[in-house]
Amino acid sequence: MMMTPEQTILIRDTWKKVEPIADTVAELFYARLFEMDPSLEMLFKSDIKTQGAKLMKMIAMAVSALDRFEAVIPSIQSSGRRHVGYDVKEEDYDTVGGALLWTLEKGLGSEFTPEVEDAWAALYGKLASIMKDAAREIS
Repeated sequence: MMMTPEQTILIRDTWKKVEPIADTVAELFYARLFEMDPSLEMLFKSDIKTQGAKLMKMIAMAVSALDRFEAVIPSIQSSGRRHVGYDVKEEDYDTVGGALLWTLEKGLGSEFTPEVEDAWAALYGKLASIMKDAAREIS
């Protein structure tokens, strides 16, 4: 899935607003995720704050590499393969995507326009697709 230059700009601009409150965003994200699907909570063995930091780091990596996305594909594939070992199912990616968009909407408020939503949905779709493809290769 190709992202437009406009979507890249929207993602970068909104990420600059999210990054300073990353801890709160991660907390909101996991609260929403477990509200959407309580069964996912048992997949997380480590401290949720640690997990939240990892999530924010992965998003930051993807955002920073939007112009050279091919460079981060191996890291994303590796994450997808690791998630097989965590018992993550394909359908869980949809729940995660929904929780992410909800969280961004809460964090950005009125700046979460339909265009911003589409941009983030495109980026998440790209990440999830790469992770799911990598997971399928080993399962």
